[in-house]
Amino acid sequence: MFDLVIRTDCAVTAHGTGAFDIAIKGETIAAVGASGSINESDCIRFIDATGKIVLPGGIDPHVHCSWFIPNPDGTAGLSDPPAVVSRAALHGGTTTIIDFARRVADQTIQKTIEQRDREWVGECYCDYSYHIMVEGKLPPHLPLEVAEAIQAGYPTIKIFTTDITPSRRGRMVDYGSIWEIFKVLSREGGLGVIHAEDNDIVMHMYDKLFRENRTHFQFLSEVHNALSEDLSFRRIIRLAQQTPGTALYMMHVSAGTGVEAIRSARGNGLPIYGETLHQYVMYSDEDYKRANGQIYHTYPSLKSEGDRLALWTGLDDGTIDTIATDELCCSLQKKLQGSRIDDTTGGNAGVEPRISVMYTEMVERRGYALSKFADLISTNAAKILGLYPRKGVLAPGSDADIVVLDPALRRRLKAAEMHESDYSPWEDFEVAVWPCLTVLRGSVVVDKGEMRGKAGAGQYLHRKISDATINGRALS
Repeated sequence: MFDLVIRTDCAVTAHGTGAFDIAIKGETIAAVGASGSINESDCIRFIDATGKIVLPGGIDPHVHCSWFIPNPDGTAGLSDPPAVVSRAALHGGTTTIIDFARRVADQTIQKTIEQRDREWVGECYCDYSYHIMVEGKLPPHLPLEVAEAIQAGYPTIKIFTTDITPSRRGRMVDYGSIWEIFKVLSREGGLGVIHAEDNDIVMHMYDKLFRENRTHFQFLSEVHNALSEDLSFRRIIRLAQQTPGTALYMMHVSAGTGVEAIRSARGNGLPIYGETLHQYVMYSDEDYKRANGQIYHTYPSLKSEGDRLALWTGLDDGTIDTIATDELCCSLQKKLQGSRIDDTTGGNAGVEPRISVMYTEMVERRGYALSKFADLISTNAAKILGLYPRKGVLAPGSDADIVVLDPALRRRLKAAEMHESDYSPWEDFEVAVWPCLTVLRGSVVVDKGEMRGKAGAGQYLHRKISDATINGRALS
């Protein structure tokens, strides 16, 4: 007797895209068969999802909960906590999110993880994991701690090559220290998760624009520019090439130069993967000129229309592998509090609409195959970041994480009808589908817009990077 069977005429499964019955027992998928092959009498609950689209639950590999938000007056606050973001994620069909555990000052990585757990355990509605973030001047003993973290199931190490803004001095890791971390990644089977901008170029442009009195946030793309992305990507790539066995995951690729750097490095045999954000492929720096243009911003900045189109080329040809959000959920007041190039709040409230927005743009408007869409919003992240086949696939033995998208729920998005914030950068965007059902490890957690899940039901996911990822074959 199965606990749940979902019947569909359009599901993306490990067996292909088509009509399937998906049977669930406990927390996992027990069977995937042809539609009609499982009797309704063989399950406790039967759901007919014909006319809808059934996909593996979404994975957002880049979110920030309870995260540091600097204020223009020099004080700081925090973004919304895991309970808010994870609840919104489930409403939008995302069942797994990956945040960051940020090591600061002289804190050990173990203490960093313990502190982050105190903010997450018992609070999260969906499943979750952390990238370990190291920053600033790294002490000589830290590589040993990184090695221990990788072996303990925390295998992705986040590194900044820039301080981002003048007020965040101490974020950047110098290239000598990055080299030492890469040696550990290579030896222990970790993955470098990189925010790559050229700090010299970025800080030069801050100084230049301040001298020229061009400090309004609409000039952000001149500071966090395509040249910076080109120089930093290629320098990081060259360092990885000199440390055989180093695999890279380039976060929030925003410019055509970044796309080309990844494409070229992969062509030369480097195991490198690319992530972009849904706002980068849908908006450009022209959107900074709109009313409340800060709502479209994250770091690095939006780029030109040409860069936006280059990102789509990268998605088309497989250079870009995942679409994330850089989620940083806060109020509109907080998002708009800065108006200069050096104090505009980054991040976006976007984890809830991500899947529906990207389905609309990718499948309905651009004709992407459903399987490729599922790869970009779920499966590829699972494969690259050490979650597959537990997550990211509808297959026997995998976690029963499922989202059902309903074309009958086509709508114009309204922040007031979502669950993240009092604003949305997707306000009035018409989506072609909306989730009518979200299942997390076999439990129906959202049903027809009603939250059935509970805070604390989310599990932490220890991960191990696959040999295929490290060898550059994760997606082949």
